Amino acid sequence: MLTGELKNKIDGLWNIFAAGGLTNPLDVIEQITYLMFIRDLDNVDNVKSKESIMLGTAFNSIFDGEFHVGDKKIDGKQLKWSSFRDVPAANMYEIVQIGVFPFIKGLHIDKNSAYSKYMGDALLKIETPQLLSKIVDSLDEIYELVKKDQNKDSKGDLYEYLLSKISTSGRNGQFRTPRHIIRMMVEMMAPKPQDTICDPSCGTSGFLVSAGEYLKEKYLEEIFMNAKNKEHYNNEMFNGYDMDRTMLRIGAMNMMTHGIENPNIEYRDSLSDQNIDNNKYSMILANPPFKGSLDYDIVSTDLLKVTKTKKTEILFLTLFLRMLKVGGRCASIVPDGVLFGSSTAHKDIRKEIIENNRLEAVISMPSGVFKPYAGVSTGILIFTKTGYGGTNKVWFYDMQADGYSLDDKRAPVKENDIKDIVERFHNPANEEGRKRTNKSFLVDKQDIIDNGYDLSINKYKKIEYVAEEYPQPMDILKEIQDIEMQITEGLKELEGMLNE
Repeated sequence: MLTGELKNKIDGLWNIFAAGGLTNPLDVIEQITYLMFIRDLDNVDNVKSKESIMLGTAFNSIFDGEFHVGDKKIDGKQLKWSSFRDVPAANMYEIVQIGVFPFIKGLHIDKNSAYSKYMGDALLKIETPQLLSKIVDSLDEIYELVKKDQNKDSKGDLYEYLLSKISTSGRNGQFRTPRHIIRMMVEMMAPKPQDTICDPSCGTSGFLVSAGEYLKEKYLEEIFMNAKNKEHYNNEMFNGYDMDRTMLRIGAMNMMTHGIENPNIEYRDSLSDQNIDNNKYSMILANPPFKGSLDYDIVSTDLLKVTKTKKTEILFLTLFLRMLKVGGRCASIVPDGVLFGSSTAHKDIRKEIIENNRLEAVISMPSGVFKPYAGVSTGILIFTKTGYGGTNKVWFYDMQADGYSLDDKRAPVKENDIKDIVERFHNPANEEGRKRTNKSFLVDKQDIIDNGYDLSINKYKKIEYVAEEYPQPMDILKEIQDIEMQITEGLKELEGMLNE
């Protein structure tokens, strides 16, 4: 979570935009994102330069050489944030407007890259040199605070806080997955350098970014000292789809600033016939939108053959099974209704996952996890596509705390089940024999079948009742009478003192 000082600085930056006449939240976030990206390009370029020296590999800076800007030629070094931030406001504005923006829009010559697709129509909407200068100074102050913050995710939290300012409820659900929940899911799935990962409702690419960070932490040398693995990491490993071009643009820049050069981020309606992906990915990480109902005519016929429904939460699970390779794994957040819904479609998708594939885990999360943006109760399903079954025992976990209060404030607290969830998930042998009164336990497949494929944890968790002993009524009455006598004697004593 962000410190109060950092939040105040971000709020101050937001106010600078408002004072300059830019009030649309999406426009503000786009402009901040562009400038953060420009600043991060400078930083990433410097880091890569240092890494190349350490590893003894060649390095070509993206800022090397001269660039044509209209009729002028400009030294690439002048386009670095650390260079133009120190020049007078009028000069800075000219460099950013006619130099930096055309530069970042032309970074990828390959017009099919995700970056080129969604940066082609990027515009600088900051109207005056003075406004730009104030914004640049404010961002520098914010980055200095981020640098001092001991929380390694503070930059991501900063971005999440910016996104929280988009108040349109229809958009919030696309990207409001808390970062620590994303990280938990990534750690449970433990991606490998050979994986091909997809989020079919990627929003700002939070799951993909977190997976990339995890891989760099665990397999840095295996990825970046191996040409084949490095090529895969930068080009084919990460795939994301969304129907909001603003989110795609932000998501593509988010991934590039995290060192993933050319992710496959596309505009696509994942549930329609437009999406032909089949047996393609080894891992899916997602929190798909739960919009309610769609018309049959805009849903892929392949999905309707498995579960004829208009509910997006069911259709997405069906889609994940189609998109995964045999042996591919999925971790998806689902609304509680998916776990226990009684409609034919709800039962059909649960039966499909349990009978024809391998359901591994069901994590029940408290409703406050998504506050203050939503109070819905949700769970996480983890399963493997097999095509022939394989479900034997399903691991359930009753998550009761995630390190933050479960009210709208979401203040940090000591109680946190996340570490326990990840450790227990990766050590299934230790779960054998655990009682159903514990937070985690195993349930036999047959037990789930007997309960109509219900995956609600309350169907299987047992509550241990502790007998309370209460005094007999006559003993309570005598105690009350004794207290009454003491009060009466005290009043008499007080009355005597007052009469003296």
